[in-house]
Amino acid sequence: MFKKLLKSALGFSGKKGSGKTTSRQPVEELPLSANYDDNLQALRQVFDQCFDILFREFFINSDMPLRAFIVYVAGLTNHEMVNDHLLKSIMQETANLPSSVHLSKANAQQVIQERLINLDETSTTTDLIELVQKVLEGNTVLILDGSSTAIIAGVRGVESRAIDEPDSEPGVRGPKDGFVEALNTNMSLIRRRIKTSRLKAETFEIGLLTKTKLAVCYIKGIANDKVVQEVKQRIGRINIDSVLSSNQIEELIMDEAFSLFPLVQYTERPDKAAASLLEGRIVILVDNSPMPLIVPVTFISLLQAAEDYYNNAVFATSVRLLRFIALNIALLLPALTVAAFSFHQELLPTALINTVAGARQGLPLPIVLEILMIEFAFELLREAGVRLPKTIGQAISTVGGLVIGQAAVNAGLVSPISVIVVATTAIASFTIPNYAAGTALRILRFVLIILAGFLGGVGIISGLMVILFHLCSLRSFGIPYLSPIAPLSPGDLKDTMIRAPWWAMLRRPWMSVSNEPVRQDPDQGPQKPDKGGQTS
Repeated sequence: MFKKLLKSALGFSGKKGSGKTTSRQPVEELPLSANYDDNLQALRQVFDQCFDILFREFFINSDMPLRAFIVYVAGLTNHEMVNDHLLKSIMQETANLPSSVHLSKANAQQVIQERLINLDETSTTTDLIELVQKVLEGNTVLILDGSSTAIIAGVRGVESRAIDEPDSEPGVRGPKDGFVEALNTNMSLIRRRIKTSRLKAETFEIGLLTKTKLAVCYIKGIANDKVVQEVKQRIGRINIDSVLSSNQIEELIMDEAFSLFPLVQYTERPDKAAASLLEGRIVILVDNSPMPLIVPVTFISLLQAAEDYYNNAVFATSVRLLRFIALNIALLLPALTVAAFSFHQELLPTALINTVAGARQGLPLPIVLEILMIEFAFELLREAGVRLPKTIGQAISTVGGLVIGQAAVNAGLVSPISVIVVATTAIASFTIPNYAAGTALRILRFVLIILAGFLGGVGIISGLMVILFHLCSLRSFGIPYLSPIAPLSPGDLKDTMIRAPWWAMLRRPWMSVSNEPVRQDPDQGPQKPDKGGQTS
């Protein structure tokens, strides 16, 4: 029996030799025994060699002392609540029971749960498998002698880091709180912003071994019901032994397997998640991950920063236009430089050609190899800066780039124009708000440089056409990746390369096919007062 119990409790329910285990197969229930020693021995067998699982046996005062024991995980349980609200209440308050209440083995479970335990969150179970899972979730389980029903007390006390400003998405204006690793805390950060019962959060449990909880959040009536159903179906199909981060969920539910462009967006900002929910998107919170997922996603949304919505519309539009210019610089500037100096010198002014020719005189490598070499060195520095501690990582990447670039020029390996082009490209790439989108541009930049080195301008145009065709073919949960530009939705262009004032954005994005496409009343823009001091 113990071997069967151990396998079932740990989730080994697949058939031998099948080569497949599943977290969604029904597990045979194993009822608790009314014998105290059998239950204690069974749980000790399940938690054998688990030093952090604590057992505590004690007696409950009654006419005939009643044996009992609790089991919990040290580190996931609040020890003060266990001592003060569970053990002390049970062991001391039995003397204060009314004379009409007689504590015995037959009614001990009911009396203790209803009258003695001073906790709001209590439940019962008669299944050993469920009992083991509740213990591993941080609850404390109480088992009494003579009872086949265990009491589950919610005394979870997991240590978590404090809510702080997000590192990956900082902002000058706007809130400074960021998501943490606790699922309940992250949900509360969204609830603080959206105070309506229409904000739904449906929970799932993924992972045969990790039992990771995630929540699919959406606003009923605003989110597209078909998209919500599709998200839940894709999550329901996940069959994996462990989930340790939201990135695993992202790769398992996105539409395309090998696309460079992110089809699922992530964020560390609760305000961005709340704004996405109000637009009709869906937010997936994953326990132990500070990076919730947002679906569906469009390419335009990856270039929008939270800071855009906390500044004046004119300033936000100017910054967005600058960001789109930087996007083209980060993708095309090195390739255009290679094509111009290798194949299309006639397009450049004579003075510039003479200057570059003088600077490149005597250099051993063609310009395409120069730029590829410097780009590769810069990527190494960027990766080193990420891996090193914060106090020295930024200094190493900055100083290293300056030193290597200057040394390469002085050694006669590269020309100053190549260093300038790569440095400008790097600065432009830092303006992309989404890191995954910036990574896609970094990879495609190398591809375009190679095409420009072989075919010049024809290679660049061919590469851009392939990229554009690929972007047009992408879908994120059924939503075209280039919307609202392709297919064109004129009403949604107010929040693309420009950011219209709030009073002008009357409708939600077209992806929110719901009964509430309108989010505000018209005619709420600024109005000047008339001569009598009244607003016209």
